[in-house]
Order: sequence, then C-alpha cells, then structure tokens
Amino acid sequence: MSGSSLDGLDIAFVEFHENAGKWQYEIKAADCLPYSDAWVKKLRSAIHLNALDYQLLHTEYGHYIGNKVNDFIGHHQLHYQVQLIASHGHTTFHSPAGRMTAQLGDGAAIAAVTGINIVSDLRAMDVALGGQGAPIVPIGEKLLLGDYSYFLNIGGIANISYNHPDKYIAFDVCPANRVLNMLAQDAGKNYDAGGELAASGTVNTDVLKMLNELDYYQQPWPKSLANDFGTDVVYPLIKGSISNTADALRTCVEHIAVQISEAIQSLNNNHKSETTNNKLLATGGGAHNSFLMQRLQTLLASIGVELVVPDKNIVDYKEAVIMALIGVLRWREENNVLASVTGASRSSIGGAVWIGQEA
Repeated sequence: MSGSSLDGLDIAFVEFHENAGKWQYEIKAADCLPYSDAWVKKLRSAIHLNALDYQLLHTEYGHYIGNKVNDFIGHHQLHYQVQLIASHGHTTFHSPAGRMTAQLGDGAAIAAVTGINIVSDLRAMDVALGGQGAPIVPIGEKLLLGDYSYFLNIGGIANISYNHPDKYIAFDVCPANRVLNMLAQDAGKNYDAGGELAASGTVNTDVLKMLNELDYYQQPWPKSLANDFGTDVVYPLIKGSISNTADALRTCVEHIAVQISEAIQSLNNNHKSETTNNKLLATGGGAHNSFLMQRLQTLLASIGVELVVPDKNIVDYKEAVIMALIGVLRWREENNVLASVTGASRSSIGGAVWIGQEA
C-alpha cells in the first residue's frame, strides 16, 4: 500500500483464518519502507507525464514494488510462506465521473519479479460499475474489526465508515496528512510531529470558514476525493491567506477535526440506531498526531462519541492488512467491494490476477 502522503511503501505479512463466515487475522510482520527523494519526486509528478512516460513509470514502479517485497521476505525469513500478494499501488488519477481510476504499480511486473501470484487494480471494477472506487477498506472493517460503530482512517485523505446494522456507509471526508505535511515542509520539517507546531498556532477563523464552506462538504455521500483537492484547492487556500506556518497548521487541524465531527453528527442524525455503541476507531498516520486527536476527541465528546486509538500495528498498517484481505477475497471469488459504500450498481469482486508462479 502506498498512501497519498508519500511517506513510504507499507508492507504487511498477514495470516487469515475463516470459519463459518467469521474472520480472524494475525500480523506476522510489517514495515513502512521510506521512499527516496527521487521516488517521492517521481510519484508526485506522475500526473504531469505524457502517456508513454506514465506507462514506463507504471512498469518501473511495479518492478520497484516487487524488489521491495523480495527484500521484505528475505529480511523477515518468509521464504515459501507468502501465497498471495495484494498490491494497491499508488493512486494517481481518480475520476469516478469518467468511470476511471489509475494506480501506479504494474501487477505483471510484481508477479515477474517475485514469482508469486498477484492481485492488483483493486478499485477498477467498482468504478466501471459506476461506483466511486472509494473507500474500499469498509469490507475489511466489517469482517475484521466489527466491534466499533465508526472507523476513521486519517492518511493523506481522511475517510469515515459507519457500521450501521442495516447499511454500511463510508465516504472520504476531507484532505488530511497530505496538506498538513505540505504546510510543515514550508517550515523545513517533513511533518509536524505530534502536532506540536500546530498546537502553538492560532486558528484563522476567516480561512476556517472558507474551508468549511467548500462545495465538496455540502455534497451527500457516497463521495470520494482525488489527491488534487488537497494539493490544488485546500493547500493554496490556506497558504495564500496565512503566512505563519504554525497558524496555517492550526487552522488546517481545526478544519479536519470539524469536518470529521460534522460527518459523524450527520450520520447520527440520519441513521441513528439503538444498537450502535458510539465508539470510533482511529487509524492511519494522523492518529499519531496527538494534537489532532485531542481536538477531535473534544468535538466528538460533545456529540457522545468516544475516540479510540488502537495499538501501533493497527494504526499504521490497517489499510495494508485490509488490502491483503481484499486480495484473498478476490482469489476466493467473493465480493470484496461494497456497493452500499461506493454507490456502484452492485457489490463486486474487484482485482486483476497475475500468476507469478510457474506452472
């Protein structure tokens, strides 16, 4: 899994057990392998390449993933234990209205380098069926982590899932780490560790109001965001109005916390159920931002929702674990993307299969 925040390639080795529809899992090994500056630049600028150079990068990145998987297998002594690789790749273009989504990382290249069977292009079938192609993690939350009413993942983009007894609902909420990291980098930091710089700043209420009034936040779900909403809309709006980095970060943190809390409030108002436990599980890199978590906890407490941050492995690798499950479900030819979440015409068995093993 490669997130839009470009912090690195997440790899998890997971064992799954299924018995009468009940799934269990164990993370046996997991790493986040940081990108070199050269790879950050390649991935960040991929959308500006011509068609041929884009396809060449697609292939190059597939070989890169394959070599990193081989290194991971060697480092953790997992030879002959890995039966299937599910690769999400790195999202570049995402245009559900045009029934198109694109993730870099050629599955054939990964299969050729590793000699292991691959499932890739996990979102394409849902988008072809008229869905948003996002979020796709709810199937894993439903099968693996069903003890919470709400699931929040804060990566480059923050997305929320609602485990309602009658209907599973999920959607992208707002840009998150991608914009926070860009603002921190303006101050010479890779990211704002723990939200310390943001905590020292002051909210610019005028900018916060402009952010919260952006058209996307008024749209009903299902809905999804492309990375450029954060990089080309939210970041310039903040940067163009606030010169002080601490104030810019503080305003952005407040925007994220407000949008998440308002999304949950809206779900509560429209789909309230007596059987929900009003607990939210927060994962993704943003869950390490203690100041953001404090602000979110304060806002959620006012609407009766408890914020839970789990152990580090789940915080950091939940999405990688769920991509692995999606790959397993694809291999078993079982639905792995939920139409109730994405708005597609039906749930689907998503993913292209590449046979890396010799016959």
